[in-house]
Amino acid sequence: MTPELRTERLTLSPYVRSDEGDFVALFQNTESGRWFWEGPERPPAAQDHALFGRIFSLIYAEDRFPVWAVRHEGRYIGHAEIKPSPESWLHGHEIVYGLTVSSWGQGFGTELATGLTTYGHEQLGLTEVHATVNAENARSLKVLERIGYLHAKDVREQDGSTTRLLTHRVASNTTRT
Repeated sequence: MTPELRTERLTLSPYVRSDEGDFVALFQNTESGRWFWEGPERPPAAQDHALFGRIFSLIYAEDRFPVWAVRHEGRYIGHAEIKPSPESWLHGHEIVYGLTVSSWGQGFGTELATGLTTYGHEQLGLTEVHATVNAENARSLKVLERIGYLHAKDVREQDGSTTRLLTHRVASNTTRT
C-alpha cells in the first residue's frame, strides 16, 4: 500500500480518481511532460488517461510500488514514485518525479527528490537508490547532484538520446580502527 509521506512543505499521498485531470495535464505539458515521454513527440492524451487508470487497476491493486500525487498546501503540483527499474541495464530501485511548471524554482524538486531518496533508504532498506534522467534535463540533474547522487554511467537510447544513470548510496557509518 502506498503510504502518505510528508516533507517540510509537501504531502505525497496516493492518487484519487479526481486527480486524473491534473495528472494528464502534467504529462501532456510540453515543458514538464517531455521528460516523461518516450521519444521526441508528446503521446496522445488518451495514453496518459490509460496510464492513470493503470495506477489503480495494476499498481495499487497489486501493491507493486508506491506512486504518489504531490501536493503543496493541498494543491496538486506533481507526481512521484519509487520502483524497481524497468531498464534491463539497471538492477535496483529508481525514483521518478515531475512537477508542474508553475511550481518550478521554489525548491520543491530538491525537497521531493530528498524525500523519495530517504524513503528508499530508510523505509525500503535500499543501500542504493537510482535515478535515470535524460541527459538534457539539466534541472533534474542539478537537483540530484545537489543531494548527493553521483553519475554512474550514460546509456545511449534507440532514439539517439542519452539517459544518465545517477546513484545515491547510504553513507557508511563504519569507522576503521
